[in-house]
Amino acid sequence: MERHDLPDLVAFLTVAEERSFTRAAAKLGTSQSSVSHTIRRLESRLGVRLLMRSTRSVSPTVAGEELIATLKPALADIDAKLGMLGELRDKPAGTIRISTSRHAAQRVLVPVLTALLAKFPDIHVELSTDGTLVDIVADRFDAGVRLGEQVAKDMIAVPISPDLRLAVVGSPSYFDRHDRPAHPDDLTTHRCINLRMPTHGAIYNWEFSQAGRELQVRVDGQVTVNDSIVAVDAAIGGMGLACLMEDLVAPAVADGRLVRVLEEWCEPFAGYHLYYPSRRQPSQAFSLVLEALRYRP
Repeated sequence: MERHDLPDLVAFLTVAEERSFTRAAAKLGTSQSSVSHTIRRLESRLGVRLLMRSTRSVSPTVAGEELIATLKPALADIDAKLGMLGELRDKPAGTIRISTSRHAAQRVLVPVLTALLAKFPDIHVELSTDGTLVDIVADRFDAGVRLGEQVAKDMIAVPISPDLRLAVVGSPSYFDRHDRPAHPDDLTTHRCINLRMPTHGAIYNWEFSQAGRELQVRVDGQVTVNDSIVAVDAAIGGMGLACLMEDLVAPAVADGRLVRVLEEWCEPFAGYHLYYPSRRQPSQAFSLVLEALRYRP
């Protein structure tokens, strides 16, 4: 491999991931024409077309997909090795990339990391909060955050929060017009605020449990959102019932803007875990982040 191959390969992978020369150029800190020239030069050197271009989209060819499959783990390994070189410094240093949800970032990660990063100014943390269940190895994240039940078995998982609970809530004005549900099955007769999950785009089925009995209810309503904060506002506005994380609605329940129902059907479940590949050799910076986040009852 020639010296200029590596940056060209990084440019190709960025375009393939972003599906756009414009977004890739912004991410790489260069111009669109420069990125386009780099890709043409790489394709010419390899003698194969890597990207299909149209006026609306960019997508990898078969050869491009094969190159992506090789590049992602190789670059992830390079990142890990570079992180290990930081161990030779007197102070912990490096960038830790974490894929997480916005709720976990707000409630767990940011409060803990604020103190840690103030103490170690050479450690940097990048939080990606789109909430999708990404492949952290392929997408070159150092770690991910998921609920305990969602972590793959081949990952090392460390609890970073206590158990969590869901809460079903509605506004006082809503309950002035509707009876309170006594059982989860009663929700089928109520207007509910649906939540579209970022992980797979499906509508969330409300989940309940009581004394070992588990129940899922598919609810209906006039409003569907893909953001829990918007769902809280919609419930406060009287648009229907919402099923959300308990801590998100607690302030509104406390001051009377929301009323909680079916509490006996909302039992605790495994909270957030930070997970990473078992074959990973943690850097000093990663170990510090991990230990700071580790939940200790």
